[in-house]
Amino acid sequence: MTETTPPLVVSVVVADGLVGSFGLGVCAEVFGYDRRHMGLPRFDFALVTEAPGVLRTDTGIPITVEHGLERLARSDIVSITAWEVFDRVPSPALLDALRAAHARGATIVSHCTGAFVLAEAGLLDGMRVTTHWKYAGELAARFPAVTVDPSVLYVDNGRTITGAGTAAGVDTLLHLVRREWGAAAANALAREMVVPPHRDGGQAQFIDAPVPACEDDLLGAVLDWAAAHLAEEISVDMLARRALMSPRSFARRFKATTGTTPHAWLLGQRLAAAEALLEETDAPVEEVARLVGFGTAAGLREQFARRRGVSPRAYRQTFRAAASSNGLAARTAPVQLDRHRPRTGRMGSREALVEAQFGQPA
Repeated sequence: MTETTPPLVVSVVVADGLVGSFGLGVCAEVFGYDRRHMGLPRFDFALVTEAPGVLRTDTGIPITVEHGLERLARSDIVSITAWEVFDRVPSPALLDALRAAHARGATIVSHCTGAFVLAEAGLLDGMRVTTHWKYAGELAARFPAVTVDPSVLYVDNGRTITGAGTAAGVDTLLHLVRREWGAAAANALAREMVVPPHRDGGQAQFIDAPVPACEDDLLGAVLDWAAAHLAEEISVDMLARRALMSPRSFARRFKATTGTTPHAWLLGQRLAAAEALLEETDAPVEEVARLVGFGTAAGLREQFARRRGVSPRAYRQTFRAAASSNGLAARTAPVQLDRHRPRTGRMGSREALVEAQFGQPA
């Protein structure tokens, strides 16, 4: 993206005494800095409110807001942070501005109880959405046209994305970055923020459940081994043997520790590895499929279509074009697999073809 390319306009809607301090900070962290060196575009980031001036957050911190609702008419991304008094009905002016922005094509993201505002505007009717688990029942009762899922971190419905409470705001915006500008940009941003780059529990497309970092030393070693051997056939029985457990005990311990199943975890690892290879190398789709353990290009295409909504080729073209527009270049020559990270082993007999970035620093 060149200096002459107009920046993407990002607006965070705030209201006096209602804006969530944490959500506001997350939005500012993601969109408020120049991170073009990471593959992100330029952002024009600002706060928006009905009556510009000095407002207070939910914790009483004063903030100065210079822009009125008219800015939403030219915004590409609109964020609604936690609406801390969720029974306070948004004004007709705000609801109209949100509807108009959505109709014009803006992407609208809610964090926590911000979903109540989008639901009040009618922007969530007929959709599956999420919010903070404490308020999911209230959201479902108040808006029966909305299907509320309190068990996930975020739900992506295209131009509307709803996120759950507090730290899920980080996951929601990293997901948006990953969706729009690719895994490399999202991972680089996650490293900058010192957060996990992606939490994916293997549910349906763009619906992710939390997978906390594994603090079980024995199980963690098994997961490290599996992530470094994705090209191989990996079964629950095999993982259980490495963990010195029975398959049933291993499955129970895995679920209790990670919040997901071994199969879902492994699928998420393979998809993430495939995304990185598609973005960062010129390896054919067939070779990417082999290196990450899907076996055939058909298997990779099926999982990509089901989980990401696009083909591997379309994914590569999208993010290769994005990288090119930001002055980044994909690798054009085969490189050695990374064998230097702790507890990382070989991956297949032809490992000299492509480097797969399977892990991110904390």
